[in-house]
Amino acid sequence: MKFNSLIPELTVSDIEKTKRFYIDVLQFSVEYEREEDGFIFLSLEENQMMFEQLGDNWSVGELSYPFGRGVNFEMTVSDVESLYSRVLSNGIKPFRELKISRYRNGDEMIVQKEFLIQDPDGYLLRFTD
Repeated sequence: MKFNSLIPELTVSDIEKTKRFYIDVLQFSVEYEREEDGFIFLSLEENQMMFEQLGDNWSVGELSYPFGRGVNFEMTVSDVESLYSRVLSNGIKPFRELKISRYRNGDEMIVQKEFLIQDPDGYLLRFTD
């Protein structure tokens, strides 16, 4: 397995709930897990994320819902529309509905389909094509 040069590691309140959400709903794959540490490394296509149960770990302050305020994690996927349908069919209300967004990059426009959801701890996830 090749590790990305940047892999976020998120502190979560309930590692089992996080696993069900990311694996069952979003269809991330388990790369490896350390159950004794409440830790799991997941991937979806080229996206990699680590999760660790809240405890004596990397916390620099008190966490309260929603975790990760002020940040969103953008992940490119090969079929954003199918993922969006799966999210909806699992009863998850999008933070932002699927839409086409345009972002200026110098003299060019980046056009992408995207939607946003929150995970069980309130981390904001943005999926794009």
